[in-house]
Amino acid sequence: MKIRIAQFGLGPIGLETLKLAAGKPWAEIVGGVDIDPAKIGQDLGVLTGMKSLRGRRVWGSLEELVACGRPDVVFHTAVSRFKDAFAQIEPMARRGISVVSSSEELLFPRLREPKLAAKLDQLCRKTGARVIGTGVNPGFVMDVLPICLTGVSRVVRAIHVQRVVNASTRRAPLQKKIGSGLLPAEFRRLFKLGQAGHAGLKESLSLVAHCLGWSLENLVETGDAVVADHHIRTQYLEVKKGQTCGLHQRAEATVNGRICLTLDLKMYLDAKNPHDAVQIEGEPPLNVVIHGGVAGDQATVAALVNTAPRLLQAPAGLLLMTDLPVPRLA
Repeated sequence: MKIRIAQFGLGPIGLETLKLAAGKPWAEIVGGVDIDPAKIGQDLGVLTGMKSLRGRRVWGSLEELVACGRPDVVFHTAVSRFKDAFAQIEPMARRGISVVSSSEELLFPRLREPKLAAKLDQLCRKTGARVIGTGVNPGFVMDVLPICLTGVSRVVRAIHVQRVVNASTRRAPLQKKIGSGLLPAEFRRLFKLGQAGHAGLKESLSLVAHCLGWSLENLVETGDAVVADHHIRTQYLEVKKGQTCGLHQRAEATVNGRICLTLDLKMYLDAKNPHDAVQIEGEPPLNVVIHGGVAGDQATVAALVNTAPRLLQAPAGLLLMTDLPVPRLA
């Protein structure tokens, strides 16, 4: 039987997720939900340019969507914070609808909102719904991938992960989120307020520690602006020399008084030598490099879609990526 799919949030990632899902033989698209008045009522075939989606509409609420056709799974690509995501996902879970979300804090929701996480987990177990957060980062490169690599380890003493992203190739909302065009001082102010920067780095680190059974004594996250040393123009915006063109963000944690986990993220316009790298100090030692890095926007969409069939085979509840079988093409 086909999985009935709906898309909640029709921004750039949401539309691409919908298009990829529509091409899967196991998926049947029933509709979409968005709060943008310009999109409500539109035909998904027109929005996506896919003939196969003609006749499926964009609704302004979950209630309207369900009245037309109840989905088995909703792809949720709307917000980063778990507290905000909870308000949107709870009505889905209450109806027994499972959710695959790109909300970064949903990767390890008990870190910041343990009570909300427990509440959502209890609701899912009651109604038979399954909820999970995934993506490329968080969701794979800086957490699930290094966790999988420990599967050939006899002993693990420390894990260090680095990710360098050329943000010039990424979508407009991300280029803005990393502070492009801001004065460095303004970026630092917004970062301290939690209004700029990459979300989910602490969640990635916490998931790794959770899977290794490590109790973290100290978890520290820092962030700073990367300042443009030349004029930069992308498809979406312009950055002058001396302005912020991205960020350098880092999270680290100690175990037994020693720094055992570090995640180092550099995401900025015109970044040279993009790559992803994982070093595992242990037996045997590992040093794995993905030259060019994992293409963020494409990989995020794939991570969401590929998770859906595995999610429906899992027990009900608020789940972690490591509760499911190894990620693979669906």
